[in-house]
Amino acid sequence: MASEGAEEDYTVPNDYENLDEIAGPSPVENPDEQRFYRHESLEQSRSNSKEDQLRPQRHNSIEERRFRKLDSLEERQGSWANRRASGIDEEGDENLTEFTAPPPVDSGQNTPPSAEDSTSPSIDRADEKENKHQRSPRRERASKLATKLYTCSYLIFFSFIGTLARLGLQALTFYPGAPVQTSVLWANFAGSLFMGFLSEDRKLFQEEWGLGDKAKRRDEEQGKKSEEEKEAEEDVEAAKKKHGTVKKTIPLYIGLATGFCGSFTSFSSFVRDVFFALSNSLDVPVSQTSSAPINPSLMVSRSGGYDFMALLAVIILTLTLCLGGLQCGAHLAIALEPITPSIPFYFGRKFVDRTIVILAFGAWLGAIFLSIWPPDRPGGSTGAHTSWAQETWRGEVIYALVFAPLGCLLRFYLSLRLNGRIASFPLGTFTVNIFGTAMLGMFYVLQHAPLSGTSAGLIGGGMVGCQVLQGLMDGFCGCLTTVSTWVSELKGLRRRHAYTYGAASVLVALGLLVIIMGSLKWSVGFSTPACVT
Repeated sequence: MASEGAEEDYTVPNDYENLDEIAGPSPVENPDEQRFYRHESLEQSRSNSKEDQLRPQRHNSIEERRFRKLDSLEERQGSWANRRASGIDEEGDENLTEFTAPPPVDSGQNTPPSAEDSTSPSIDRADEKENKHQRSPRRERASKLATKLYTCSYLIFFSFIGTLARLGLQALTFYPGAPVQTSVLWANFAGSLFMGFLSEDRKLFQEEWGLGDKAKRRDEEQGKKSEEEKEAEEDVEAAKKKHGTVKKTIPLYIGLATGFCGSFTSFSSFVRDVFFALSNSLDVPVSQTSSAPINPSLMVSRSGGYDFMALLAVIILTLTLCLGGLQCGAHLAIALEPITPSIPFYFGRKFVDRTIVILAFGAWLGAIFLSIWPPDRPGGSTGAHTSWAQETWRGEVIYALVFAPLGCLLRFYLSLRLNGRIASFPLGTFTVNIFGTAMLGMFYVLQHAPLSGTSAGLIGGGMVGCQVLQGLMDGFCGCLTTVSTWVSELKGLRRRHAYTYGAASVLVALGLLVIIMGSLKWSVGFSTPACVT
C-alpha cells in the first residue's frame, strides 16, 4: 500500500525493450529539437550497445548525463543491456529511466558543452544540491506482477477497440462506386497515422516526467539569458527528449501503441487482399452491400498481366499510404502540441490503471457470454428473428471480440521474445505476420471449401462453424498481425535492411496464401459460405 504523498512507479520487465512500438525512433525530426535530434538506424545503435557491454563501467558526471541523448531503438535497448551487465537491481529507483538514461560507458558520440564544466567537482556538488532541493516526492514502485497485469489489461481492452474500429471502418469504406476496393486500406492508414502521433507526442504523458513547470518557466523567460539560464533551457530540452522515451514504458502507452494500433491494422487482411487482386477475387462494391459475399458473376475475366497490375496496385497503395500516415501522424503531434491535453498523473496511476483491469476482463467475459446468448437469437432482447438461421451478430462482431485478445497478447509476447534476436530483421513482428497470414488462409479455405455429399448449408461447418471461422479471421488473425509496427520498423531500419525486411514479409506471406488459398481457388473454386462475411 503506497504511503500518503508518495508517487507510484512501474517495475518494467527487461524484455519490454524488444517492443519496437515502444523503443522505435521518431518517424520525423521535430524542428524544435534540432540540437538534440540525431537519427541512427536500428542496426547501428544495437551494435553500439553490444560494444558497450564489453567495456568497463564508469559513472558519468551530472553534466554528461544531462547532455547525453538516446534517439533510436538500439541505443535505448543498449541502456537496458548495460544495466543488466552492470548488475543493477531491476527493482531499483531508476528502473524506468533506463529506457533513456545514457550507457555507463561513454561511446564518444556525444560530449558535454564544456569539458571543464563536466569534470568540475564544484559544479557537480552544486547540481546535486540543486537537485536535492527540487527532488520530487518519494515514489512507491508497483510490483512487476502489477505492471504486467496493467499492461495485459490495456492490451485486452484496446484490442476490442481496435477490432471494432477496423471492422467499422471497413464497412464504412465499402460502398458502391468506392475508388479503392480494398477496404482494409483505410484501417491500416488510420492505425499507422495514430502510431506516428504516439511516437512523436510529448504532451499526453507529460506529467509522468514532470516537465510541466519547467517548460512553463522556460517559455515565460524573456530578454537576455545568462549562461545558467541557457543551461537550464537545454536541461529542459534534454529532459523533454528523455520523456519521449520514458513515456513508452507506461502500460497505457503500450496499450495504445501495441494494443490499439496493432489491432486496428491487419497485415494478414492486407496480404489476403493482395491475393484476391492476383486471383481476380477482390470484392467489387458495384451493386452489393458491405456485408454481401463475393458474387462471381460480378467478376470480369482478365489476363494475367492485369492480375499482376492489380497486385502491385494493392501493395503500393497500402505501403505508401501507411508510411505517409506514420509521418503525417508525427507532424500532427508536433503541430497540435500546444493544445494537446496531458493525462493527470494520479488519475492515470490511481484510477485508470486499476479500473482497466476490471473493465478489460469484464468486457472479455461479456463477449463470451454474448457469443453463447446473442441478442438477436430467437426470443432474444432484439426480438427481430424467429430462427437461429437469421442470427448474424456472432459472425460479424461478437466472435471477433472473443478471439481478439488472444491474438493481441500472442503478438505482444512473441515480440518480447524474438524482436531483439536480429538487429537488422525484427524477427518477432515477421513471425506473427507470417503465422497470422497463414492461419487466415487456412480459416478462409475451411469456410469456403465445398463439402461433397453435403448440403450447401454445411459449407464451412454450417452457420456456427462459419461464424467462428469469421471471428478467428477478423479477431485472432486481425489482432495477431500488424501493419503499424511493420511500417514503423521499415522507417527505422537501414535502407537495404528495410527493403529486405519489407520484401521478405510480403513475398513469404503472399507465397503461403498462394499455396493455401490458391490450391482451392484454382482447383474447385470458392463456395458461398453459410454465414454473412
